Amino acid sequence: MRKNHLKPIAAVTGALALAATLSACGGSSSASDEKVVTVYSADGLKGENGDGWYDKVFKDFEKKTGIKVKYVEGGSGEMVQRAVREKSNTQADVLVTLPPFIQQADSKGLLAAYAPAGADQVDAADKASDEKWTSVVNNYFGFIYNKKELTSAPTTWEQLLDGKFKNKIQYSTPGVAGDGTAVLIKAMHDFGGKDQAMEYLKKLQANNVGPSASTGKLAPKVDKGELLAANGDVQMNFAQAKDMPNLGIWFPAKDGGKPTTFALPYAAGLVDKAPHSANGKKLLDFMLSEQAQKDVSAVGGGFAARKDVKATDANAAALGKLMEGVEVFQPDWSDIGANLDTYVGAWKSATGS
Repeated sequence: MRKNHLKPIAAVTGALALAATLSACGGSSSASDEKVVTVYSADGLKGENGDGWYDKVFKDFEKKTGIKVKYVEGGSGEMVQRAVREKSNTQADVLVTLPPFIQQADSKGLLAAYAPAGADQVDAADKASDEKWTSVVNNYFGFIYNKKELTSAPTTWEQLLDGKFKNKIQYSTPGVAGDGTAVLIKAMHDFGGKDQAMEYLKKLQANNVGPSASTGKLAPKVDKGELLAANGDVQMNFAQAKDMPNLGIWFPAKDGGKPTTFALPYAAGLVDKAPHSANGKKLLDFMLSEQAQKDVSAVGGGFAARKDVKATDANAAALGKLMEGVEVFQPDWSDIGANLDTYVGAWKSATGS
C-alpha cells in the first residue's frame, strides 16, 4: 500500500485512444499488438530522481524488448479499487501492491494465474499457491525519524506518546496505504491483540498530525524536521535517504520487548483480461530475472525476492546490518485479508478518523 499521487494517467489514456483510432480507421493494429505494457503500482520502487529500481528495470526492459512501460502510481488499496472499477474495461496489465492488498485483488478476481520465470526461486510464503501473484522485491515494515532533531532514534511505541512529539508524528492511512495498514498489523502483534493496539493508537492520536494517504510524502517532512517520526518501509526509506540526509530508520518495540518487523513485499500479478497480457508476462519475467534481482539492493535499496540471488553490494551489507537484532514475525495474512474492514473500522472508531 500505499499512496495517493497518481502519475501519467494521460499517457495511458492516450495510448488506448490511439489503439481505438487505429481500429476505427481500419488499421491492422489492435490493442493486443501494441508495444506497450501498463503497470499499476504502489509507490516506493520509482526513484525521486529517476534513479530507482523501477527506473532501471523499465529502461532495460524497453531496450531489450521495445515494449514501453506506462506507469500509474498510487496507494496499494487505491490501485486495487481502481482496477475493480475498471473490471469491465481493463486498463492495467500488471498490478503491484503490498499485502494484504495483493490477496484482496486476488479475492476480487482481478488476477490471472501466471508463474514468471524464476518464480520457483521465490519462497512459498512470498507467492500465491495458485500462481496469481509473486513477490518481486522483498521488504520490511519500519519507522523513520529525524536524525538531526533527535540525538538518538526512539526505541519504543510508548516514547511516541511523549509531549515532544505533539503534532510531530504522522502515519499513513490504514486501509488506504499498505504501510498504514502495516501500522495496525504491527501494533496488534506488539501489544497482543486488536483491543490493546487500538487503546494505544487512541492515546497516540493526541500527538498525531492526522491521516495521510501517501506514505512516500512523509519522508520529506521528517527529513526537513516538520515531523520527528513517521511510518514507512525499509526499501523506500533506505532509497530516499540517498537524498534525505536526516532520515533514519528504526523499528518500534513494546516497552520491555524487542524491536519487531514483518515482511512487506512488493507483490506482482498479471491482471485478468489484461489488454496486453503477453507483454505483462514478459515484464513479470524480466522483473524476476537474475540481473533485475541483483539490482533490487544495488539500485533500489531492497531485498531480492529470489533466494538464489545473493547480493554482495554495499547496500546489501548496510541493509543486513540495519536488520540485526530485529525480530521478524509472520502475520496471518488470511486473517488480515478476511478481517481488514473490521480492523480499519476499529481504528477509525478509536482515533476518530
